[in-house]
Amino acid sequence: MFRRIITLGLAAMAAGLSWAQQPVEGLAYYLPQTTVKVRLLVEHTTFQPGRLAVYGQQFLRQPCGMERQDSYRICGATMYAEALPDTARRYEVNLDRKKSIFTIDCDENGVLMAVNDKGAKASLPAHFKPARQAQPLNPDNFMTADMLAAGSNSKLAELVAQEIFDIRDARNQISRGESDQMPKDGEQLRLMLNGLDQQETALLQLFRGTTTTDTTETEVAFIPKKDTPKLIAFRFSKRLGMLDADDLGGSPYYINVEQLNDVAMPELPPSDKKKEEPALFIAVPAKIRVSLGLPAQQPICTKELYAAQFGDVYGLSTELFSKKQITHLRLNPVTGVVEHLEVEPVK
Repeated sequence: MFRRIITLGLAAMAAGLSWAQQPVEGLAYYLPQTTVKVRLLVEHTTFQPGRLAVYGQQFLRQPCGMERQDSYRICGATMYAEALPDTARRYEVNLDRKKSIFTIDCDENGVLMAVNDKGAKASLPAHFKPARQAQPLNPDNFMTADMLAAGSNSKLAELVAQEIFDIRDARNQISRGESDQMPKDGEQLRLMLNGLDQQETALLQLFRGTTTTDTTETEVAFIPKKDTPKLIAFRFSKRLGMLDADDLGGSPYYINVEQLNDVAMPELPPSDKKKEEPALFIAVPAKIRVSLGLPAQQPICTKELYAAQFGDVYGLSTELFSKKQITHLRLNPVTGVVEHLEVEPVK
């Protein structure tokens, strides 16, 4: 996220060049509107049938799946907040020489972050990084010459099944110490057994097929509002995965917003001039609880946070920015609440 620092003198010069013959009243800024984002981890499992699956019952005495299947599930959710400009809360800092306001710092969208100071970017959770997946075994690499020369799938299935039984028999003989080629030590025993397991797994894939799993990250964003405490964020299907909110092919996942009436009032020095026009305005956010989940079930994700649009607007007195002092003010980049206030007397 980029930030911009607006200097009053430079802004006035730029405004004068852009809007010739028009008076400059001040610098515009927005108060934040808190938006909530949910990062979902969706696991996609794919079953691919083996090319000899139809012979599984005949040669292995076990049924094998013969149709491709895809399934999805939500395996993780992380909720966090960001800020967007609240177009209903747009204000201006008047260019008044009586006030010691030299710079205001806004984000790239014009949301106020600091006065006479530099604002800080909001910290975001790290993106999901999928682990490197192991390459599946290729059954062709474990076939004998007779298997490769088989003239039909039926003959191939018979030879592969016999090889699987031979591998199992060899493993049993080694385990009982009855093999003609017993390993010399424990390490050689481990390598021999691992090799036999790998051969059996690869050849069984021709009958049982393969199952692969892939996990991806999907982000859903919404703006909590008082008049819509409950809404459908998205729909989800075990067969189709993530769907739009209006797609009836999946179950609806609801966003529930509950206001907790905990207001983050700023700690500022009192003012004697109650009727005077404020120097600038800041947001006073209120605390809310946001949850995401299926109806009548435990939510998959819940978070308590402060949201600017659920609170109020607070006017800062001109006394705070008098010529006798320089006030450094830093605001939370997401909620707009005061995070740092330092008053520096002018000598």
